[in-house]
Amino acid sequence: MKSFGQFLQTGDWKGEKHVPVIHAPETVKAGEAFDLKISIGDAIGHPNTLEHHITWFKVFFHGDGEKFPVELATFTFAAHGEGENFTEPTGLTTVKLSKSGTLYAQSYCNIHGVWENSQDITVA
Repeated sequence: MKSFGQFLQTGDWKGEKHVPVIHAPETVKAGEAFDLKISIGDAIGHPNTLEHHITWFKVFFHGDGEKFPVELATFTFAAHGEGENFTEPTGLTTVKLSKSGTLYAQSYCNIHGVWENSQDITVA
């Protein structure tokens, strides 16, 4: 059986411009809101042209002991130079968690495919 997971690429965002960067605290309080920001190209800029761009981010949370992750956010970037307009690939949302787990972020580059990053987060 084929799996979409075979297409996911990873790397260190400090050396690979396609890896989404997760900006979230390492520890949060249960039920307390915090900002979760996803960006790309923090250390090495990613092109943002009609020919080469980031199309979307998806963010998931997998709580410790849970069978499946839940989707927290989807950010879509639709303007890639059309009419000389551009959207910079950055997403921001506010999240409340009830248990510790792992945040997963995926980014899609129209030329280089899907990239993934993760960050553990502790709920105290």
